[in-house]
Amino acid sequence: MTVVLAVRCANGIVVASDSQITDPGRGLSYPAQKLHSLGAHAAWGGSGSRAALYDIEQIFNDEADAVIEAKNIGHALQARVLPVLKHHYENFITDVPGQEAAGTPATYVLAAGYVGDDPFIIDLDPSGLIGHHEETGFQAVGSGAPMAQQAHALLTHFHMRERDVDYGVVAALRVLDALDASSPSVGGPMDICRITPEGADHLSPKEVEGVRKQVKRWVELEQRALDDLFD
Repeated sequence: MTVVLAVRCANGIVVASDSQITDPGRGLSYPAQKLHSLGAHAAWGGSGSRAALYDIEQIFNDEADAVIEAKNIGHALQARVLPVLKHHYENFITDVPGQEAAGTPATYVLAAGYVGDDPFIIDLDPSGLIGHHEETGFQAVGSGAPMAQQAHALLTHFHMRERDVDYGVVAALRVLDALDASSPSVGGPMDICRITPEGADHLSPKEVEGVRKQVKRWVELEQRALDDLFD
């Protein structure tokens, strides 16, 4: 199961993902990097076919500036992702001898960041359709996306859209850790990118652990408030 999510805050965007890959065809799970830079002011992640995502990563590494500087970023992403998806779909073998299910090459891409002071959160589904989520302020892709959407819904009363981006970092990690605890196919280490108009900052493992301490403090404060609810 894969989860890649983006949260918009008052002054920034957080993009985060787990790092566990599940290969049902071979019965394997292993860690892999799902979150990547897209120039200096954006990041992207994807779910689905690892072969397709590898090809997309190479293209984005070479053409990040062209994507971000395009008049329509969604169309620029689509123009680069769609040929890769078509190639892999056309060459996908559905019936593999000796294997009950060959899996599916369905691939999603989620990108977020800034062009100047203007934020964007854009996803591409397996058919190449573009979704814009700057106004809703949240989007998740991957097989764990429905669970992430539900977790985000349970946090809506905290109004992350009105808070500093550092709150969004804590919220994103809390959502991922909740999915980690509830699903055996979601696992760490968790990757987090904190993005503002000044640039994208990919947190180190040590920094993520520091954020996890803030998550623990948040939970403790909630528990204390609940304990005092009927006093």
